[in-house]
Amino acid sequence: MENRKALFEKNTLEFVTVTLEFCALMEATDRHTLFEFVDKGVKIIPLLYLKAAMLPTVEDPEEADELDYFITEETYEVIRARLATLLGEHDSYLETFHPDIEYSDTPIATTISENLADVYQDLGNFVALFRQENETVMRQALYACNENFRLYWGQKLLNALRAIHSVRFSDEIQYSPEDDDNE
Repeated sequence: MENRKALFEKNTLEFVTVTLEFCALMEATDRHTLFEFVDKGVKIIPLLYLKAAMLPTVEDPEEADELDYFITEETYEVIRARLATLLGEHDSYLETFHPDIEYSDTPIATTISENLADVYQDLGNFVALFRQENETVMRQALYACNENFRLYWGQKLLNALRAIHSVRFSDEIQYSPEDDDNE
């Protein structure tokens, strides 16, 4: 019964709402200027992290079947490529939390586009599963999302936020009235 309650509690529903906004932003990168994208990113990413951290804990579903995944490698690559194109020279940054950093003599670079595409892939799958309105599948998706946040995409999201913050508040890109026309 507790697992059922977790599916419909306020924190879960707010997380789903913010996740939909994040996914919509990732899917619409070709309709945004660089400034508009990073401006929205520095607002939605911390909110997404907060809502994910507030998700209720659900038990590992015993009846766990293999979940269907909806975000294909092709979709992932389209999202990643669009982000990389939009971010251009601002896409790559030095990674300080990479597991191999302690063994490396050289800095390890990564990209905002790859990190956000990784998060998008996991969250896009979560939303698609949650929309099925099958409580067993929803419970499995919520459990998997919690685990993936804790072990994988939570750190990627924060790393991307750090890099996006740097781009957004740099002197290189500026707000333009044209940014309002793209809304």
